[in-house]
Amino acid sequence: MTKILRIDSSIKGEASITRRLSNKIVDQLGGELVSRDATRIPAIDGAWIGAAYTPADQRSDEQKQLLTLSDELIAELKAADTIVIGCGVYNFGVTGPLKAWIDQICRVGETFRYSEAGPEGLAGPKRVIVAYASGGVPAGSAFDFATPYIKQVLGFIGITDVTVVAAEGVNLDEAAAIAKAEEQIIKLAA
Repeated sequence: MTKILRIDSSIKGEASITRRLSNKIVDQLGGELVSRDATRIPAIDGAWIGAAYTPADQRSDEQKQLLTLSDELIAELKAADTIVIGCGVYNFGVTGPLKAWIDQICRVGETFRYSEAGPEGLAGPKRVIVAYASGGVPAGSAFDFATPYIKQVLGFIGITDVTVVAAEGVNLDEAAAIAKAEEQIIKLAA
């Protein structure tokens, strides 16, 4: 059975379009589901960075504790076959909660490593479907900084199979934007 990790990052709760799209994507795919609400993930800080870059066998108990959530999020990521990411666009980019999730899962020695050939991703291969919703910024346009960022950071950790399902222009015609995204969802192959 396919294991799906769903990441919700909208601060709009049940009013979130990306959450509605993610529901439809998960229903379309079927499988064993783990859901994570990124709005509950704290931002990293200097102490976290210090812990992450301290060799595992040299970490203090406090440093181990600082990385507990990160360890859990990375385990969820690695266990998943498919990841569904709800990505609302705020001010041309990803939400703060989505950035917090990304910061927690991008860890040297865990999801990437540096080699003489450059960075090497350790988290792939995985399939990712991004449920994208924006008020007026088309996905892939010159003003879309969210999807290129997501693709870049996922590629950095070794995940390159990324599909974007887009509800664009929800502030102009919400029903039409959602209908277009739902057509894309129907076409997703399991």
